[in-house]
Amino acid sequence: MSALKSLFKQTFIYGLATVLPRMLSFLLVPLYTTDGVLSSVAEYGKVSVIFSYFVLFNVILAYGMETAFFRFFNKEDDKDSVISTSAISLIISSLGFFALALIFQNQIASLIQIDVKYINLVIWILLLDALVIIPFAWLRATVQPMRYAIIKILNVAINLGLNLFFLLWLTNLSYGNSIFHSICRDNFEISYIFIANLIASAVTLVLVASFYLKIKYKFDSKLWKTMFRYAFPVLVAGVAFSINETFDRILLDRLLPPDIAETEIGMYSACYKLALFMTLFATAYRLGIEPFFFSHAKTENPQKNYAKILEFFVAFGSIILLAVVVFADVLKPYIVRSEAYWEAMWVVPIILLANFCLGIYHNLSVWYKITDRTKFGAYISIVGAIVTLAINIIFIKTYSYKASAIATLVAYTIMMVLSYYFGKKYYPIPYNLKKIGLYLVLSVSMSVLSFYYFRGNYLIGISMLIVFLAIVFFSEQKELKQLLKTR
Repeated sequence: MSALKSLFKQTFIYGLATVLPRMLSFLLVPLYTTDGVLSSVAEYGKVSVIFSYFVLFNVILAYGMETAFFRFFNKEDDKDSVISTSAISLIISSLGFFALALIFQNQIASLIQIDVKYINLVIWILLLDALVIIPFAWLRATVQPMRYAIIKILNVAINLGLNLFFLLWLTNLSYGNSIFHSICRDNFEISYIFIANLIASAVTLVLVASFYLKIKYKFDSKLWKTMFRYAFPVLVAGVAFSINETFDRILLDRLLPPDIAETEIGMYSACYKLALFMTLFATAYRLGIEPFFFSHAKTENPQKNYAKILEFFVAFGSIILLAVVVFADVLKPYIVRSEAYWEAMWVVPIILLANFCLGIYHNLSVWYKITDRTKFGAYISIVGAIVTLAINIIFIKTYSYKASAIATLVAYTIMMVLSYYFGKKYYPIPYNLKKIGLYLVLSVSMSVLSFYYFRGNYLIGISMLIVFLAIVFFSEQKELKQLLKTR
């Protein structure tokens, strides 16, 4: 149980590093969806499409090296060689991408149908973000969660502050000067969003730059080949994940009629953000457990702890799922400010459940990371990506973003089931399926009833939430008391 205590302490701090900054950035959604900030719902749709490409290229530029770093940092005796080889690899690949992308930026802009002025900003941001991957991984691997948290929080605080400055204060100031007003309001709103991001990324790189001054610049080609073999399936899985996570916006943009595509994307992307509560929880949990999985792989009976970790995740995740669904209509005016976006609220429970399944999948994925079978992660993710693409391509023209939401849920559910199936074969973990199944069935059933049949009836919704909380408390009270007990 002491190992679990350590996990939860790290998860709490990494949670602050992830949840609090993202809650700050969460304020950008009501900012962007406030009438008059962006010129239309379609403008927000355009921003969402660009960020979808961001996710894809961030994964490509990392190419699984972060996960490989964790694995080999705990596995190899020569940790300095792991650090320097990883860092040099990412420096060279990032600069190579940067040079090629700048040279061919006009062709890229034409291919993905995005204005070249945005492409230029995105290229710079991608470079800066790639260069902080290994420094942040090193902070996590050497258990420096507070420094990690402070830098992450500062990054988003700068981003948020500059967005407010550019989109509110600077714009309001421009109204007093007709020339300045025409410059600021000439489709510059989207540029301001990415300029804010660029400055925040630059400051973050400066704050971790000392890492590059400390390392020994020694490149071990043999080690790099071994690390890359481990990382490549993670890259494939990452690309597949990015398809599952954000590629639906790109497909909506390509498959829907041009006159409605960006508006549909804007509504879908805004309401999608209500699932952020589940995403934040799952991400914080993952950041805490990933180093834990590797560092405890050789301890006595690690499977017992892994099983309990998933049980806690499902319990807390089920509470978040039901709570957000019950209060979705209470939350929406504070997050998605304009009623022009609310038409897509139908997708909220679907996306919440999809992200919950993804979180469970991440917990289940310990088996292929510990046993160095990362190729299974790639295979499973590819299956998920194929499902996502197939459902979107077949049904978008008929059902628009509803097809995209359902595709996400189906893909993540299939990935979750496949990971459990293969994990049971190669690295059996004694999961308490009865308890986990109980939490899932109850929370999903209550969520469906609350949102689709008793929406707005808070007497019924809150009653179901209280009943579910009581069930979880009485089921887990023994373990919770042990975790909270101090020596």
